[in-house]
Amino acid sequence: MMRRFCLVSGFLMLPWVAAAAPAQRVITLAPNLTELAFAAGLGDKLVGVSAYSDYPPQAAKIEQVANWQGINVERIVTLKPDLVLAWRGGNPQRPLEQLASLGINVVYLDPQNAAQIAQALEQLAPYSADPATAQHAATDFRQQWQALKLKYHREKPVPAFIQFGTQPLFTASSATMQSEVLELCGAKNIFADSRVPWPQVSREQVLNRHPQVIVVAGGPSQKQVIEDYWRSLLSAQVITLDSDWFSRAGPRILLAAQQLCPRIAALPQR
Repeated sequence: MMRRFCLVSGFLMLPWVAAAAPAQRVITLAPNLTELAFAAGLGDKLVGVSAYSDYPPQAAKIEQVANWQGINVERIVTLKPDLVLAWRGGNPQRPLEQLASLGINVVYLDPQNAAQIAQALEQLAPYSADPATAQHAATDFRQQWQALKLKYHREKPVPAFIQFGTQPLFTASSATMQSEVLELCGAKNIFADSRVPWPQVSREQVLNRHPQVIVVAGGPSQKQVIEDYWRSLLSAQVITLDSDWFSRAGPRILLAAQQLCPRIAALPQR
């Protein structure tokens, strides 16, 4: 049996249960969905993926049938999938409705937090020839997440700013998985109280909230850009995280946490 989820106000609900059979030809329409499919034991069934599906490495060899410009419905139909994994928040709805009208099973996965990543893996279990693979992945994810939570809890969290870009300057609220990673690691998102998930903020607003650390996605070059942006204005330490780990709602969000937590723990208490 499979649990079918629907998205309500950012949370996955369980309104009903339906039967599912192992899928033989699978298409994923977002990079994080590709990673979830592989983690659930469906990697060898993938016949089409979206652009930027580059993990695990073999995913990069699979034909791309979608990108930021849209979904190639004609090509997808030609590939004869019996399962399409879609992202309701990012894929255009009309082509997905076209696929569904042709009898293709379109399943939506849009995990918004760590708990929903584990749930998404469980949702994929009935489509796998070896459901235990997905179930084990979900259990392992939950256990590792809980272990990090216990290990890196701080009585007084470190004030942190999640920074995306410079002009304009964007951040993340508590409604995002990125903010959840900070909390897991003993940090407090200074814009957790924002009313929108991805608010645009001003430099003055950041300075007024006195972050001790700035967390950004990227490598050394991005770190230099951020340090130059705040030079002489803010003495916060800049911590860079692997962009794919930190930005994709998939199992590798754990790697971003494992990358961040020890560095937060090394910061002095104020």
